[in-house]
This record gives sequence, C-alpha cells and structure tokens, in this order.
Amino acid sequence: MQSFSTSPSAMIKSVLVNRALIYVLIRREVIGRYKGSILGILWSFFTPVFMLVVYTFVFSVVFKARWSGGGESKSEFALVLFAGLLVFNLFSECVNRAPGLVLANTNYVKKIVFPLETLPLVSLGAALFHMAISVLAWLVFYVALFGTPPITALLLPLVLFPLVLLTLGLSWFLASISVYLRDIGQFIGIIITAMLFLSPIFYPRSTLPQSYQAALQANPLTLPVEMVRDVLFWGRPPQWEHLTTYSAIAVLIACAGFAWFQRTRKGFADVI
Repeated sequence: MQSFSTSPSAMIKSVLVNRALIYVLIRREVIGRYKGSILGILWSFFTPVFMLVVYTFVFSVVFKARWSGGGESKSEFALVLFAGLLVFNLFSECVNRAPGLVLANTNYVKKIVFPLETLPLVSLGAALFHMAISVLAWLVFYVALFGTPPITALLLPLVLFPLVLLTLGLSWFLASISVYLRDIGQFIGIIITAMLFLSPIFYPRSTLPQSYQAALQANPLTLPVEMVRDVLFWGRPPQWEHLTTYSAIAVLIACAGFAWFQRTRKGFADVI
C-alpha cells in the first residue's frame, strides 16, 4: 500500500510542486460557480454587499446596535460590520465545504497519482478570491465615505495569514474524517451558524460581561475579526503578542490537519 509523508516539509513541497494544478483548479472553481449566469463573476461583488445592507438594517436600525468608541453613523456601523464578515465568510466557506471535498471528487480518489491533499487548497484559494473581491468592495465604500484608508490596512495579509493556516488545517481534518463519518457535514453546518453569532461580528466584545469576554476569546474567529477591524478601520496595528501566539497555534493545527489527512487517505478508496 502506498505511503504518504506527513511531515510539514511534505506539506510545503506539495503546495510548491502542485502549484500549477492548484491554480488551474481554483480558476475552474471560480468560473464554474457563476457559469451560465448573466452577471457572472460580478455576483461575488453583489452578494456580500447585499448581505451587508440587510445586516446593517437589522442591527443598526431595528436593534439600534452601535460600536463602542464609534459614532452614530450607520455607514460607520456598516463598514465595521463588513470587516468582521470578511473574516467569517472566508472561514465558513472553507469549513462548510471541507466535509464534502473528498466525497464530491471520488473520481480523483481512484487515481493514485492525483494529489488529494490539494483539494482543501483549491477550496481555500477560491474563498480567498471571493474575499479579495469583498475587500475591494469594502475599500471602495470606505474611500467614498471617509477618504483614504489608514496605512495599517497594508497589514491585512499579515493579520489574515494565521487564519488561512488554521482554516486549511481544519479543512484537511474535516475532509478526511467526513469520509468515515458522513454526519460531520450536518454537524459542521450547525457549528458554523452558531459561530456567526458567538463571534464579535455584530457586537463589540467590550459590551459583554467580563466572564463572557473570556469565553469569547476562545473562539478562533474572535482575534482575527478584531485585528482585521483594527488594521482596516480603526487604524491600529495588531497586538503583536496575540498575533504571534495565534500564528503558532495555527501552524500546529495546519501541520496536524495535513498529517491526519495523509495518514487516513489510504482508506478512502475502500470506504467510498
């Protein structure tokens, strides 16, 4: 039976060796999603903007929500909210799709030469493309309403990189385990929906009692959401100590997820 390396170096090598294949599959994924639609890829711009308008109306108009330290402007609330949704949408798109990645590509499982470990990378690449479109939309609205974005916005890729690694590690783990436990996909959908409201996306963490703030800190989306808002909107640099700790944890999760996927993939063909 063929063996697959589980080392971190094998993970990096797989990305480098298969980068052309990954690019082709990401491109096919993005184009295929909007194939046949009139607006095509413009849907990746209009969809987050539409959801932003809905969330802003519900939370800032109906529930009268405001950000501590901010003003009464609904446009300010919308951009702060949108910054948080950027993080959540990236995470949820990848994690929600992860349980079905191997199951939806059974033809690849039978091909020994196909690098199955690239499937989560393709999903992540497509999600990053859509996030880039959303960031562009955010910047357009910010410039129109407030002028030049803060210089700290240039730190956005640095702030997002640990989240990308963590998401990739979880995707490898979920893509593998769901082959053996098919209920994982249903369970993950419930968890992701709960995380939307248990993350400081619609409200600042400071509005919660101190005991709840500590619990919210354990949410893997809390720190990225707050740091993205800091660099994009508030013009504050990230908390470097927290970012370093989060990055170290993300690297461990990415390596563990890859190792788990490589160790369990030998049984995919038998189960499927």
